[in-house]
Amino acid sequence: MATLTTSAPRVAVPGVLKHRAVHKLLLLALAAAVLVPLADARWASGSWPAALTVDLSKPLTHVSDWIIDNRDSHPLFLYGFGYVSNAVVVSVRAVYLVLLAAGWAGVTAIGALVAWRVAGVKLALGSAAAFLACGLLGMWIPTMQTLALMVVAVLASVLVGVLLGLGAGLSDRLDRALRPVLDTMQVLPAFAYLLPVVLVFGIGVPAAVLATVVYAAPPMARLTSLGLRGADKEVLEAVDSLGATGRQRLLTARLPLARKELLLGLNQTIMMALSMAVIASVIGAAGLGDRVYQALASVDVGAALAAGIPIVLLAVVLDRVTCAAGEHAGEEHQNTGRGWLYAAAAVAVALAGRLAGRLDWPGSWTLNIAEPVNRAVDWMTAHLYSGVPVVGGTADWAGHFTTWVLDPIRGGLQWLPWWSVLLVVAALAWLIGTWRTALTAVLAMAAIGVLGVWKPSLDTLSQVLAAVAVTLVLGFATGIAAARSDRFERLLRPVLDVFQTMPQFVYLIPVVALFGVGRAPAVAAAVVYALPAVVRITTQGLRQVDPAALESARSLGATPAQQLRQVQLPLARPALLLAVNQGVVLVLAVVIIGGLVGGGALGYDVVFGLAQGDLATGLVAGAAIVCLGLMLDRVTQPTERRAKKGA
Repeated sequence: MATLTTSAPRVAVPGVLKHRAVHKLLLLALAAAVLVPLADARWASGSWPAALTVDLSKPLTHVSDWIIDNRDSHPLFLYGFGYVSNAVVVSVRAVYLVLLAAGWAGVTAIGALVAWRVAGVKLALGSAAAFLACGLLGMWIPTMQTLALMVVAVLASVLVGVLLGLGAGLSDRLDRALRPVLDTMQVLPAFAYLLPVVLVFGIGVPAAVLATVVYAAPPMARLTSLGLRGADKEVLEAVDSLGATGRQRLLTARLPLARKELLLGLNQTIMMALSMAVIASVIGAAGLGDRVYQALASVDVGAALAAGIPIVLLAVVLDRVTCAAGEHAGEEHQNTGRGWLYAAAAVAVALAGRLAGRLDWPGSWTLNIAEPVNRAVDWMTAHLYSGVPVVGGTADWAGHFTTWVLDPIRGGLQWLPWWSVLLVVAALAWLIGTWRTALTAVLAMAAIGVLGVWKPSLDTLSQVLAAVAVTLVLGFATGIAAARSDRFERLLRPVLDVFQTMPQFVYLIPVVALFGVGRAPAVAAAVVYALPAVVRITTQGLRQVDPAALESARSLGATPAQQLRQVQLPLARPALLLAVNQGVVLVLAVVIIGGLVGGGALGYDVVFGLAQGDLATGLVAGAAIVCLGLMLDRVTQPTERRAKKGA
């Protein structure tokens, strides 16, 4: 006899509980309810436990002492690092002598004709004007010294980057192994590894070049690997079908297909190498960076600006030329025989200048801008620092920002128990990524405590959070305005170029003159440095939104504000997240500079370590900054797995 059974009615689950983020929040609430009372009972104090701290000062001091004692006698230095140092000195001197032999007319002609060959007459005229401006400012010899240093540093960076990128692009295992190494090279503050380089190579050109290579090689490696991995699979299969060997496949298919990425890597390497020009001057590099550093040491803003402008001009010219080369990569140039004509013309101009005895820039053709610039800075200090009616002076703004923003953030972070900070970091990283993301972020934050710099790291973190917040607000607002107006973007582009390529030391004194010494000017310097990248990425992301989506929104009667809020910003989300990431990285890069103007915390420790030859203090603080960068990256960037799952 058949029996009739009925299933029990199912209870409907509210829609909000179906979201993965809600599941994670519920699990986090449950974990907090269990872990917080246990942690509070075990560690009532908010400071990091001394039992969980590792003292690295003794082993690092022993390493430093051994290097100093054996630098002049050990075979490793005599026959290893010594040959490297000699090769760098000879290379830089050879390039410098070639530039001097070409003379100012020859160098200007060669630069203009290369730009003409790559991008046309307009850029050629701009390149010639840039070189002539370097002479007019009385900086021709320092410019040639910097150019010689940068040629050798960029060539070495490209060689190292291409070799690492080839390995990472052809091997998944090597790619995974190199990724944290490249992250460390790119995030570790330059001041932190200046001291080890100086200990090994001494003060001078070799240390400056090698420090620049460490800083500038990672972009070349990353983009080389990206280009090799992004090669068209159909083309590679066609090459394989013809029986090509692995070497032939690399040389005839993969590298030519990655030409745009390689040229972009060259562009980024050049820009990062030039940004090291002033920092390298701290360890004995001559040229424009040394002029900037010496001028700032004597508080001469005008002289610093006169030396900083040529750095900006070199960066802009090289940026435009390499970008143009990347845009035209793979295109067949008509009348390629003209290249020999360009070369012959440049050589003819150089020979004419040499025969006329005009190799050096004429001393009567110089323009002194130092005095008017210094008068302008004095006026700003006298009239804007204090006593401004209604709005108050910049000193008042700095004081209010410190009192109302920086102090509460720092106080709140340092008041929290250390274990609660780790729980908050884990929660934020897990919500935006996976459990692996959360584990990485927690380990990075815990490493700071183990290194014994928990309290100064939280101080630095408070400054970074405030600077990133201000940068993102200003950057997103400016980027949105630039994306909606072509005219505004054209007007804004040269301003961004100047801010992005101007050495950080140059605008440091105007910032101090306006805001005084303390954490507020450190935040202001970080905002100025990070803002251009955020604006550029935001503008590009919004402009790349599918026009069809915007047209559809307009046809439905959406206002411009609704189009921005409901269409452009959601579709530009990857670009906006990249802008956040770059804002964090660039703000951290200026933490050291902030230590010079009263920012204190980790930035001061790194500078103190370099000034006193204290390897332990400098490296530990630098490692803590790297850990902060890794933690902030994991907390602000969704993982690839999350993106693929559409969470």
